Amino acid sequence: MDSLYVLVVVGAVAAGFVQGLSGFGFGLVAMSFWAWTIDPRLAAAMTVFGGLTGQLLAAFTVRRGFSWSNLLPFVTGGLVGIPVGVMLLPHLDPVIFKACIGGLLAVWCPMMLFATRLPRITAGGKVADGVVGAMGGVMGGIGGFTGVIPTLWCTLRGFDRDVQRSVIQNFNLSMLVVTMAGYLYTGVVTRDMLPLFAIILPAMLLPTLLGARLYVGISDVTFRRVVLGLLTLSGVALLVSSVPKLLA
Repeated sequence: MDSLYVLVVVGAVAAGFVQGLSGFGFGLVAMSFWAWTIDPRLAAAMTVFGGLTGQLLAAFTVRRGFSWSNLLPFVTGGLVGIPVGVMLLPHLDPVIFKACIGGLLAVWCPMMLFATRLPRITAGGKVADGVVGAMGGVMGGIGGFTGVIPTLWCTLRGFDRDVQRSVIQNFNLSMLVVTMAGYLYTGVVTRDMLPLFAIILPAMLLPTLLGARLYVGISDVTFRRVVLGLLTLSGVALLVSSVPKLLA
């Protein structure tokens, strides 16, 4: 088998399992395999396709904790934030942006991970949730990081694992639908990408379902550790990709 196809399969398997277990993280894991050797435009389209497919699978297999009242403020804010991020993109240095976000995650998330008692934010209500959703949308428009801030916020809110997973899973699903629609409309997704999409789909199917199955049996504490661990890795990955460019 061609080395490209092997790389695509391995990335899809690993990313699908992580997304099934945590409700997010497909792009983080997949890009750790794909970003080094696959054209960025193709890798971005593959990541959005895989993430969207995984979220659809997860939405049908893990539906505990779903509540429109919890989800709508995040989605409404995210839909407002995406075009803002797209408009800001030409005026920002993406390398500095990645370094700042990566530094925040790489420092703050391990502190939360090892803290015996996390701070809990109760102020702001649905308005604050909407603002956080908008921040996720802006970050998605700038660099595709829609779920980072909302995931961190839900952890600080003290949501139990089912509510947190439902919010992040369906928030990311909504944002990925919008992103994929934009990719199709602007021609980012092309006909020659379809064979790779056809490889990603079966490769991630069973790992995603296995991760979702394992999620049902883990505790709130274990889920919190998985989420904060993934956010920490996301921060480190952003630093690794941005700091050498800043130093150069």
